[in-house]
Amino acid sequence: MTARLALAAVVVIGLAGCTSAKPDPVPSATPVPSASIVESAEPSAEPTPTGEAEPQASPARSQAPRPPRITTPPIALNCTGSQPSDRPQAGGAGPLGTVKTTGNTTVALTFDDGPDPVNTPKVLDLLRQCGVKATFCVNGVKAQANPTLIRRIHNDGHTLCNHTWKHITQLGDYGVDLIRQDLTDTNNAIRAIVPDARVPYFRAPGGRWTADYLSVCQELGMTPTHWDVDTRDWESSRWGKGESMVNHIVGVVQGQTRPGSIVLMHDYQKPDTTTALHTALPWLKARFTLVALPRDGLPKP
Repeated sequence: MTARLALAAVVVIGLAGCTSAKPDPVPSATPVPSASIVESAEPSAEPTPTGEAEPQASPARSQAPRPPRITTPPIALNCTGSQPSDRPQAGGAGPLGTVKTTGNTTVALTFDDGPDPVNTPKVLDLLRQCGVKATFCVNGVKAQANPTLIRRIHNDGHTLCNHTWKHITQLGDYGVDLIRQDLTDTNNAIRAIVPDARVPYFRAPGGRWTADYLSVCQELGMTPTHWDVDTRDWESSRWGKGESMVNHIVGVVQGQTRPGSIVLMHDYQKPDTTTALHTALPWLKARFTLVALPRDGLPKP
């Protein structure tokens, strides 16, 4: 009970940092150690009617959750501007030459697999409070089922990205005709809700890129977009849920984000990601310029 109350206090205090006009000076944050692999892919399991299949955390983890490891006092951070970072700039291309960085010192937050009727509004609220724009990689079937959220994502100034109709991870092996139909259906579902929306990016489910994906992206005028930082916020079998997952996500963000990074998170059925943003957003905003991927697309590296 004491640990949960402490985490709740950190969440409230961390978000308060987004509106603090004059924070107290604090030393640089100490990155939380993480075993995450930057270039790793999302899970291969296809979504079920109730969400992505996720193994439950082991009993040992549930009985003995790790204590909080966030060392930076979030109250001292604010969302009013960025500070210079001495970290090396992210560079290079992703798998098969896909884009994995912004191409400059800005950092882009991306949220996959939504929209989610519960968590996406909370993520949008946090982004609005911190004055941050992001990129939402949406599935066509979920966009069609949640038109109000697609409108809000677009109207709030965020960028939309095509993440296939139903997140079938093997789609890249089905041939260009089926891929083209899937991606076109997804774009059409988005534009049926927001006719003036551009969908300039595509992200392959699970990061499983194929040459056929790249061919269809070129044909449809979309930039194939990978990532530089993978929070692996879906991997509850390894990181658990609740406090341990929140600490893991914050640790990856603090330990791996560099100028130019594209950061992968999920808004679909990931409440721990939403909680982690209360700490991660102020921390990021104090160190980097956070942007949505431009609506007119990014050049390939």
